[in-house]
Amino acid sequence: MLNVIPIRKGHTISLKGAAEKILSRLPPPASYALKPGDFPHLTPRLLVGEGDRVLAGAPLFVDKYRPAIRYASPVSGTVSAIVRGDRRRLLSVIVTPSYEQEYVQRPVADLSALAREEVVALLLESGAWPFIRQRPFGTVADPADYPKAIFISGFDTAPLAPDADFTLTGETLAFQKGIDVLHKLADRLYLGLHDEMGATSILQHIKGVEKKIFRGPHPSGNVGVQIHHISPLNKGEKVWTVDPQHIVSLGRLFLQGVYDVSKVIALTGSEVKRPRYFRMRSGASLSTIAGYVHTAGRRRYISGNVLTGTNVGPDGHLGFYDNAITVIPEGDQYEFLGWANPLRLHRYSVSRSYLSWMFPHRKYALDANINGGERAFVLTGLYEKVLPMDILPVYLLKAILAGDVDKMEQLGIYEVIEEDLALCEFVCPSKIPVQAILRKGIALMLNEEQEAIPLTTR
Repeated sequence: MLNVIPIRKGHTISLKGAAEKILSRLPPPASYALKPGDFPHLTPRLLVGEGDRVLAGAPLFVDKYRPAIRYASPVSGTVSAIVRGDRRRLLSVIVTPSYEQEYVQRPVADLSALAREEVVALLLESGAWPFIRQRPFGTVADPADYPKAIFISGFDTAPLAPDADFTLTGETLAFQKGIDVLHKLADRLYLGLHDEMGATSILQHIKGVEKKIFRGPHPSGNVGVQIHHISPLNKGEKVWTVDPQHIVSLGRLFLQGVYDVSKVIALTGSEVKRPRYFRMRSGASLSTIAGYVHTAGRRRYISGNVLTGTNVGPDGHLGFYDNAITVIPEGDQYEFLGWANPLRLHRYSVSRSYLSWMFPHRKYALDANINGGERAFVLTGLYEKVLPMDILPVYLLKAILAGDVDKMEQLGIYEVIEEDLALCEFVCPSKIPVQAILRKGIALMLNEEQEAIPLTTR
């Protein structure tokens, strides 16, 4: 038995609407979207126009400053819309799928005979490179780097998160091939597992990885927390991370020669009639799930989980890195007396303001109402209770607000991205937008790094 790494700090939110382990079919989506906003700090350069025909795996845009990194269409079809925002900022490329899917077909190469540079080149050319993200900062990895390790979290502890074993059912061969691909890119691969995973778990039998066992509440499933407890990041170091279902897509690329981003996602939330699993492609329209959602009241459609997901609306699209769709009440109704109402005993509370702490196994139907507005930063110690990392989150956020780069480095900004501090935002009595502040700090650090690069090498 491997040594178990205990995670004692954190908090698991018990919500209604967990997905049953049933895999169902949905009608074909009317459209797919590839959104630059899914890739932090990407400046896209568009390669297609409205009306263009594309194959699955054909590039739609590239990174302006790293043009070798291509972002590929999830399906074959016609580019039906180029959606832009303020100052003509590219928001999404919409593709209407063809009836029969056609792929950019690449030769199936013998992985063992390929050098690392050849594997990198194939991943870049195929559009599969964005599967690989780097820490610090949670951006798409730089293909010019050589990471000290690649980390994979084999379980997710976020509210209503999909079960990794179920989503990988039948994909053992492709997953193992994906691991072999990653071995060409780094010397060490770490796979984080939960101590409740049994011997029948698919991930228990994967070869070529160093398995690390974790026990504890959310955020023990966050890859950032696992990195912190296995091999913390120091200034100048870089590690890469890959989602398990994207490892399957890497395996398909080297087994079949096609860019296939189909995956199993969980449709969850208290507003879903029959929460279950579906097979979808990244970028799929959410309009196909309408029949599974309650019709009474206003609802929030979230691509991802309730802590870190994006509010995309009923006509939005599944995010590139998201493995769940969550539907919860909007929570835009007024409540008599608010927090002072003595009848709020059924309400959920982390700080024991209500009696929810007496019923640890009860599940709650929480809405999107934050129950108040942003106010003065109050030092309560709640952040430290839910963050299992040796950093001081309050002081880090204050350093970001002050724009103090040196303090941000000293206080651990290299180790965290939004998902790692999401619980801090959830428990915050001051309603501080913790994740938005952290992303501003990361943007500042990236700008500092960019300015430090000599103009002749940019």
